[in-house]
Amino acid sequence: MHSGVELEAAVLRAAADAGVPVPRVAASFEDGGPLQTPALLLEHVPGEALPRRVLREERFAGARDDLANACGALLARLHAIPVDAVPGLTVKDPIERCREVLDHLQAAHPAFELVLRRLELARPDAKPTTIVHGDFRLGNLLIAEHGITAVLDWELVHLGEPLEDLGYLCVPAWRFGGDLPVAGVGTYEALLDSYRAAGGADVSLDELLWWQAAGTVWWGVLCLVQASRHLSGETRSVELAAIGRRACEQEWDALAVLEELRSEKRGR
Repeated sequence: MHSGVELEAAVLRAAADAGVPVPRVAASFEDGGPLQTPALLLEHVPGEALPRRVLREERFAGARDDLANACGALLARLHAIPVDAVPGLTVKDPIERCREVLDHLQAAHPAFELVLRRLELARPDAKPTTIVHGDFRLGNLLIAEHGITAVLDWELVHLGEPLEDLGYLCVPAWRFGGDLPVAGVGTYEALLDSYRAAGGADVSLDELLWWQAAGTVWWGVLCLVQASRHLSGETRSVELAAIGRRACEQEWDALAVLEELRSEKRGR
């Protein structure tokens, strides 16, 4: 049974075996290793992770044009990995984890509570459980001129519904000013078509929007956690304070996605 850094290393190895582009694990260390702290030693992979460069520099134009398709195909490969390939992963429910954190923070956030309740009442039928990256978005992808070279930041990996990764990729915050819903550069249709063509489940736009709304709330809750760390004095940080201020943006975005979902249902 893997845990901690060893769990992340095991997931990286399983992802590589499945054809997901990831850095090769050279070594992993738990507490007491040569660095006296948990650590992963990964191979160097060329590419750019800063979203603003990826979205604006001309050298990435080809990669941008194909990014939604590439992400769909990549996620289909990730979600095809057998869940027992990496012992130690646990199931995380998107609604329950948001409620747990909000309850722990003991502060009123009615917009998030409203969206969570609406999502709870309109939850789509569950898809088979898969390995879920948990933070799949622009900023955690290394991108070169020809496309994605590596998926980074696997510390939130868990078991859950595969649509969590698809929806999180579409969260408005991760468009970084781009006009289109998938990482700012792609359409919902391109993402879903490529995911299905690569062996992923057949996903409706309703389902994707539900998971986009759930992902938006989750990022908003994480913003509140960062603010709490700063305000409590646990970690005094201008960066954490700045991220915390973005919680209100996520409230707005979550309500907007909820209305988009309602409009989609009415239009059928």
